[in-house]
Amino acid sequence: MKALALPSFFAPPANSAPTPARPGSGVRHFLRVLHGVNPLLSGAGWLNVPLIALALLLLPFDERTVTGLNVWFKPLKFALSGLLYLWTLAWLLADLPAPAQRAVRRLSAGVALSLTIEILIIYLQAARGTTSHYNVGSALDGALFGLMGFFIMVNTTLVVWALILTLRHRPFGPAAYVWGMRLGLLLFLVGSALGGAMIQHLGHTVGAADGGPGLPVLGWSTRAGDLRAAHFLGLHALQALPLVGWLLSRSAPKLKVRGQVAGLLAFTLLYCGAVAWLYWHAMQGLPFWKLQ
Repeated sequence: MKALALPSFFAPPANSAPTPARPGSGVRHFLRVLHGVNPLLSGAGWLNVPLIALALLLLPFDERTVTGLNVWFKPLKFALSGLLYLWTLAWLLADLPAPAQRAVRRLSAGVALSLTIEILIIYLQAARGTTSHYNVGSALDGALFGLMGFFIMVNTTLVVWALILTLRHRPFGPAAYVWGMRLGLLLFLVGSALGGAMIQHLGHTVGAADGGPGLPVLGWSTRAGDLRAAHFLGLHALQALPLVGWLLSRSAPKLKVRGQVAGLLAFTLLYCGAVAWLYWHAMQGLPFWKLQ
């Protein structure tokens, strides 16, 4: 189990001897353990690493643009996001007890396949110099977008399964961390639903066409509403809420378990409010940040 393989993440066993730290050993050890507990999601994450390198290599030399940005900018963002998602999910699911691990393996295979197909389509469309999402301009573009949408739906369904598993089988770890995991998965599904709203809208901009001036790095519109802000925040609850739960369990030892969980719930309510406000704000056609 991961919680036993990496005792430094939670409280180390009372009879364990400290292991001397070595430069870089933490990252290497983390990656080895991650691959050991979930080789499917770990391996799918590693597939994104050469794709990230490819996008970075091509960015300075390919002058083509899509919706006002370099054609390789979007693939780069999605490969980074996919890597973070796959490794986070692998880490969280490793904390489920042994009776749930057979289901975890099946779930992981589906998620790994879904994310791999999605990112390959995004890179294929970038190589063709066109958009991947909301593109129904030709039969091929429509078919690729439909295929990508199907596997996005598969991935979302599997996350629902993951949430059910965390409710049926208590994961290892402190109560605040466990509830952070559960609520993070739930808010991830809310973020996914906002992605579905963008598919129905056939775009992410409200009040203007996709493209045009946007925030640096993020690309969110600075002249109209952009649903990607709420979508982004909802999806990354998968990292934020378990982390906050773990930090509360470690940094607030004087609080009882109920107090730590209450702190996590308070943070979750604020987080939900931020996602809801970003969605409402975008639907009014207002940019997240209007640059002069």
